[in-house]
Amino acid sequence: MNLDADAMVVLPELVLAVGGMALLMLGVFGGDRVERPLSYLAIVLLAASGAAVAYQPLGQAFSGAFAADAFSKAVKALVLIGAALVLLMGQGYLLREKIARFEFPVLVVFSVLGMMIMASAADFLTLYLGLELQSLALYVLAAFDRDNLRSTEAGLKYFVLGALSSGMMLYGISLIYGFAGVTGFAKIAMIVQSSGVNIGLVFGLVFLIAGLAFKVSAVPFHMWTPDVYEGAPTPITAFFAASPKIAAMALFVRAMAEAFPSALEQWRQIIIFISILSMALGAVAAIGQNNIKRLMAYSSIANMGYILVGLAAGTPEGVQGVLIYLAIYLITNVGVFACILGMRRGPHLVENISDLAGLAQARPGYAFVFAMLMFSLAGIPPLAGFFAKFYVFLAAVKAGLYPLAVIGVIASVVGAYYYVRIVKIIYFDEPAPAFESNMGPSLASIIAGAGFFTLFFIAGAAPLVTAAASAAASLFP
Repeated sequence: MNLDADAMVVLPELVLAVGGMALLMLGVFGGDRVERPLSYLAIVLLAASGAAVAYQPLGQAFSGAFAADAFSKAVKALVLIGAALVLLMGQGYLLREKIARFEFPVLVVFSVLGMMIMASAADFLTLYLGLELQSLALYVLAAFDRDNLRSTEAGLKYFVLGALSSGMMLYGISLIYGFAGVTGFAKIAMIVQSSGVNIGLVFGLVFLIAGLAFKVSAVPFHMWTPDVYEGAPTPITAFFAASPKIAAMALFVRAMAEAFPSALEQWRQIIIFISILSMALGAVAAIGQNNIKRLMAYSSIANMGYILVGLAAGTPEGVQGVLIYLAIYLITNVGVFACILGMRRGPHLVENISDLAGLAQARPGYAFVFAMLMFSLAGIPPLAGFFAKFYVFLAAVKAGLYPLAVIGVIASVVGAYYYVRIVKIIYFDEPAPAFESNMGPSLASIIAGAGFFTLFFIAGAAPLVTAAASAAASLFP
C-alpha cells in the first residue's frame, strides 16, 4: 500500500474531513453567532473539495476498497452542488425561524463526506462506513428544530427505521461474505462468475437490496419518507431530497454493477419489483395530499422508481440514464423546495397546496417557474424532466424490459395529475392572500437558475449526456 498515492486518490474526502473538523472547532469556540459565516465557509469548503474532485487521479486506494473513477467523480459533483445550494438557500429560513445554530453547516459537511465515500465504495466495509457516516448526520438534521414536536418525531422515526435498515443490510452483507469469503466488489464478482449463484447469495442480495432501498425510499421501505419530509425544517427536507438520494442511488448502482454482474437475472427481478411498486405508489398516494412537502415525498418515491428502471436494465445505457435522471432530479427538486421556502406570509411559512391559489396574479414570474418545475416533474416535453424519463425508459426498452417501460409510462401519466393540479391552483383558483414578496437574493437566484435549467435543458443537454455516458462506461470494463 502506497500511502502517498492513496492520499491523492482520497484527496477530496481528506479536504472535507479536515475542513469539517476545523469548522466544528470554530463553532465550538464561537457559538451560534458564527453560524452564518460558518455556512459560507462550508460552501467554500465544498467548492474546494469539488476542485479536488476535478483533479483527483483515477485509480484505487487502500487495497482496492476505495475507487476513484469517472462514475464516482460525476456523483460527487452532483452531491457537492446539492449541498452547496441547500446551505445557500437555508440561511434566511434558519435565522427567521430562530434555529440558526453552528451545527447545521458542520452536519451537512460530514454527511457529504459520507456520501462521497459511498460514491467511491468498492468494498462492503467502505460501503457501510460511508453509509453510516452520512446517516448519523442526517438523523440529527431531521430533528434539528428540537423545540418543534414534528421535527423531533421525524428525527426519531428516521433513526429507528434507519437502524432497522442498517441491520438488514449488514445481515445481507454477512451472508454474501459467508458465500464469497471476501468483501471487495471485484473479488466477489470473480467468485460469483466462477462458482455461480446459490441460495445463500440470493438471500444476501435480498437483504442488501432491502437496506439500500430504504436509503433511496423505494417501496416497500418508504414509510419514513412522508413524515420526515413534513416534519424536518424545509431546507433540510430539500437536502434529504437531493444529495443523500443521489449518493444512495449511486451506491446502489455500483454495488449491483460491480459486485454482481453475473447475478444480473437474480437481482434484476428484485429491482423490477420495487421499481414497479415505487412508481405505482408514488403516482397514486400523492393525489390526496394537501401538504406540499408530503406531496414532494411521494413524488420522490415515484422518481426513485423511475431511476430504478435504468438500474434494472443492467447496461451502460441504463446507468447513463440513471446519471442523467439524477442530475435533472437534483436541480428540479432544489428549485421546487426553494419555491416552497418562498411560500411565506409574515413570520410564518405555509405548506398547504391551497395556499398557492391565484399565485399567478400576485407573483407572475414566481408562479411561472413554480408551474414549469411541476410540468418538468410530470415529464412534459420539452422540459428537462421529460428527457430524464426518456433515457431510463429507452434503456429499459433496449434491454428488452418492455412491460417495465410501459408500466413506467402509465405511472408517469397518472402521476402527472397531481402536478397539473398544482398548476391549475396557481393559475385558475380564486386568489388566496399574497405571499411575502421579499424572498432574498439567494433564494430568488436559485429559483431563477432552476427555471432556466429546466426550460433550456434541451439546448445544452449534449455535454451532460456525453459525461453521463463516459461515467457509466467506467463501471463496465
